[in-house]
Amino acid sequence: MSCTTILVGKKASYDGSTLVARTEDSQNGDFTPKKMALMTAKNHPRHYQSVLSRFAIDLPDKPLTYTSVPDALGKDGIWAEAGINSENVAMSATETITTNARVLGADPLVEDGIGEEDMLTLVLPYIKSAREGVLRLGQLLSQYGTYESNGVAFSDENEIWWLETVGGHHWIARRVPDDAYVTNPNQLGIDHFEFNNPDEYLCSEDLKDFINKYHLDLTYSNEHFNPRYAFGSQRDKDRHYNTPRAWMMQKFLNPEVEQDPRSFAIPWCRKPYRKVTIEDIKYVLSSHYQDTIYDPYGPEGDKVSRKTFRTIGINRTSQTSILQVRSHQAKDIAGIQWIAFGSMPFNTMVPFFTQVTDMPDYFTNTSENVSTDSFYWVNRLIAAIADPHFNHHDSDIEAYAEKTMAQGHAMLHAVEELMAEGKGVNLTQKNQEMSDYIQIETQALLNKILFDASNLMTNRFSLSD
Repeated sequence: MSCTTILVGKKASYDGSTLVARTEDSQNGDFTPKKMALMTAKNHPRHYQSVLSRFAIDLPDKPLTYTSVPDALGKDGIWAEAGINSENVAMSATETITTNARVLGADPLVEDGIGEEDMLTLVLPYIKSAREGVLRLGQLLSQYGTYESNGVAFSDENEIWWLETVGGHHWIARRVPDDAYVTNPNQLGIDHFEFNNPDEYLCSEDLKDFINKYHLDLTYSNEHFNPRYAFGSQRDKDRHYNTPRAWMMQKFLNPEVEQDPRSFAIPWCRKPYRKVTIEDIKYVLSSHYQDTIYDPYGPEGDKVSRKTFRTIGINRTSQTSILQVRSHQAKDIAGIQWIAFGSMPFNTMVPFFTQVTDMPDYFTNTSENVSTDSFYWVNRLIAAIADPHFNHHDSDIEAYAEKTMAQGHAMLHAVEELMAEGKGVNLTQKNQEMSDYIQIETQALLNKILFDASNLMTNRFSLSD
């Protein structure tokens, strides 16, 4: 299991935009090199063949252009993961989630169905709203099935939808409340569903009959339907691997609320105590349980407590995207994809305009071999070198993230002002300028981290001649 998702409705975000964010984490013991990509109608497949299953399909004509973050090597398929299309619709796919034997016994997973490898490629180029994304993916799931349990986010300038698969062919989706945020850590998360409210809730056509036929509703008759109880899991593993991540994110965004990190009752969504920023999302997705006894880098607790829970900012994160769709900006600059590579406590988020003709080489040229010419690999190097002496390097990394993210905001503001004055702006060039700046600053951080780490090596000796 991998990935951690946070969704922020437009009335809960700092600038009125919808925010969809997720860490893409490799399986244990595996690291997946990633790159950015811009997919156009010219290079988008017309016949799609999955690598991990025998699923194949002919795709519709006239796909939209969209950004994505595919696997750099491609040996296991595309795995496009996160992007924004030319209609400023965003999609993040997928968050691996849990289910239970009752569901799988009633609707088994489909070996040759679709999965995370396929979903963004099959859906994002063909939708013009978040709701359309839910309906297209839902139709594919009902028709072809899936071989795994997943959660998928869609957003546009007005709303965010979260879809969760139920067994092989069924699914549910809920619109994220505008004034709330959602935390989803590798579990089936939706905890409230209304069948007679299609403006806010959607599902496969026969879901209600499916629930009744197989006695899946675990709530009492006078309570609302709780999909988490019906379709999800409550395992000992969840208490250590999943629920603590929701607890930590909500602890930061609602510090006034006391919750147990092992609780199965942590709500799917909450109204934050204040509006949520890009920096807040970076912080919570970098979290390693700071200022608690569970922090593997911290002074509190002991050797046991520091390894009790799976951190959010884990070593095997491949990429993290924050998909920002802004209703208050012109269409050409409304969609922003903030991107980070590697382990989140050691990196920064970089904003790029998505209505462009190309993406910078520093973010697209990830190869199999480690190279300082690749943003992906430089981030991996910094994390691996800094980790053994985390507290020594932490201030340098924090200063780097603050400086580079400030430059990202400045770049966005400068372009907004030019657009407001009616001046033409080459957005592809602006992305390149941002990339050039990030390359210089990231190389400088690597230089500093390597120098300091070399002076902290075990075989050092203070006397020299």
